[in-house]
Parts: sequence; structure tokens; C-alpha cells
Amino acid sequence: MMIIKTLVENTAVSDQFEAEHGLSLYIETNQHKILFDLGASSVFIKNARKMKIDLAGVDLAVISHGHYDHGGGLREFLRINERAQIYLKTKAFQQHCGRKADGGIEDIGLDDSLLPNARLTLVENDLNIGSELELFGNVNGRKFMSSLNTDMLMREGRELVPDNFAHEQNLLIKEEGKTLLIAGCAHTGMVNILEHLFTQKQIIPSHIIGGFHLYSRAKKQAEEAKTVEEIGKYLHQTGLRFYTCHCTGRDSFQILKTIMGDHIQYLAAGSQIEI
Repeated sequence: MMIIKTLVENTAVSDQFEAEHGLSLYIETNQHKILFDLGASSVFIKNARKMKIDLAGVDLAVISHGHYDHGGGLREFLRINERAQIYLKTKAFQQHCGRKADGGIEDIGLDDSLLPNARLTLVENDLNIGSELELFGNVNGRKFMSSLNTDMLMREGRELVPDNFAHEQNLLIKEEGKTLLIAGCAHTGMVNILEHLFTQKQIIPSHIIGGFHLYSRAKKQAEEAKTVEEIGKYLHQTGLRFYTCHCTGRDSFQILKTIMGDHIQYLAAGSQIEI
């Protein structure tokens, strides 16, 4: 049985837990204690203590992509945990920026002063970690892409160009006949990530967790309802079970919930599910 506890999310199940714009999940499997994303700050540590989770015992961490709200807690994690290897894409420390509501540009990347570090494994291609875990990226489909991605930029030389999300990776966990897919923001599109699994890997996950990037915090703007509806119809017809959070946004979630019913639930800081 896999146990997933939400350490960081934009909302919380109660006032007992802190919320912030970010994501961090603690996962226990038969073989591993995993941290998937580290939130924007040290909030994940505070909430872990309240949930009686010993983060020093985590043996493996994954940062889904090179944005601060998923890897901002890296320095603090390295301080409190001396054993876990942390897996990121090779371009995770490239400079990433976001367009603000007033048209200005802000740095939303990771702290590259942490490089080099032997605890960090930079992943170029798909990677199997034992028999239970697999990291994959390089998703090329473009169905139902979020229009909010246009506010995401990266630096190439002296130029700021549209982010191609080559720094994004997803995690597969296989245990006892179940396959769990975990995504951070699914900037490449949850539909495209699933189709990549279906066609390129011949894998059908039983459960999916992740943000869908259907809300812009900077602009306080949700994705167009029509696009969200199309995503919801596609996901519902798969018959799979989804747990979403973070950058999906409450308005978009309500549209998805109307279409998908019990096949989609929302995770908040302090929540726990078992798969």
C-alpha cells in the first residue's frame, strides 16, 4: 500500500497546517520514503512535524521542475536530511522567469548557488530507480495545452524565450499491481503526459496525482472554461482516478469535478490518501 501525505499545497485542511503557493508530497511505499517536490520555503518541514513525519528518514527526493514553488525548500531539505539523493532534470537550474500581471518579469527559478552538490542527480533521459520507480519527461504532445504557459519564460543566452519545459519530469511508482503517476504542474499537459504513457510506454496508471496548471497566481486568472471542459471530458473517459491540487485552481477544479464526479478529488496540506 502506498501512503501519500500532502505537506504543502495552496490550501490546508485546517488552521493547524500552513498553506503556501507550492507543492510537496510525502510518499511511503514498500521500498522507499519519498519526497516529491519541496514547496517554496520551509513550510513542508513545519507541516511534516505536525503530521509526525521524520524527513531525516526520507531516502529519495524528486523535484518535478525548475520553479521555486516546487524546489524552493531544497536548501532546508539538504540541511535536515543527510542521506537522500535528489533527482532533477539537467535543465532544472536554468534561469526560469514568469510574466507578472503588470507585464514585468520575475525570477521563478531554483537557487543555483546550491550547485555543484553530490547529493543532486541531474537526469537527462528517462530513469529507472530500482524496480519500483521511474522518472520520465520529454513529453511532446500538444493537446489542450494551458494558455497560461505563455507567461512562463526561460533564459537562453541574453534572450528570454518561451519555456519549453524540458526541465519537467514526472514520477511513476509501481507497487502490488498498482501504478501511481505523480506530476508537479503538468506544464506539458496532463492529457499529453497520459498519452505519452499510453503510446510510448504502454503503461496505464491506476491513479494520478498532480497540478494541472489551469490557474495563474500572478494574474489571478483561470484557464478558459472550454479548455478545462475538454480536459475533463478526456480524463473522465479514461476511467482513471485523479487527485489534483496546487496550480489547477479552485474554479477549474469545480468544472472538472462537475464532469468527472468521484473520479477526481482535491488534495490540501494536511491530507492523507492510501492507494
